Amino acid sequence: MIYSFEGKTPQIGEGSYVSPSADIVGDVVTGRDCYIGPGAKIKGDYGSVQIGNRTSIQENCILHARPGEILTVGNEVTAGHGCILHNCTIRDGAVIGMGAIVSDYAVIGEWAAIGEGCVVKQEQVIPARSIAVGVPAKIIGAVSEKWLEEWKDFKQIYVELAHRYAKGLKEI
Repeated sequence: MIYSFEGKTPQIGEGSYVSPSADIVGDVVTGRDCYIGPGAKIKGDYGSVQIGNRTSIQENCILHARPGEILTVGNEVTAGHGCILHNCTIRDGAVIGMGAIVSDYAVIGEWAAIGEGCVVKQEQVIPARSIAVGVPAKIIGAVSEKWLEEWKDFKQIYVELAHRYAKGLKEI
């Protein structure tokens, strides 16, 4: 469901899909061709959430910002199933693994990869094209060209899935 809150109404970009079981509240803006999966919770109640183009916010993700602040998610980001993004900055192309937590004021660089279940601490910076895993997050390597090309293909799948869901999902 999409909810206006205290005069702030979410803006959903053209070609984007929002699951009927996702909740988007208040000051939230999504770009074009985004996928917002079932159970996702995106709250712009006392902060703002800005999501770029062609970004996938998968099932059961939680996105929220602090009062008067902004959670920024770039273009072509993959937020894996069940991850939590709180008052952080996720740069273009980054991949946030399933169940990962990215905390306040953390910055995830372009095309960085955050492993499943990883915890990126408050104010931690993960540089562009770095791979981070663990609790707390620790950089273990760099994203290869092969991995980068594979993920570009995977990201296109979710853009196409957003369009397919918009046309083909039927309640029975």
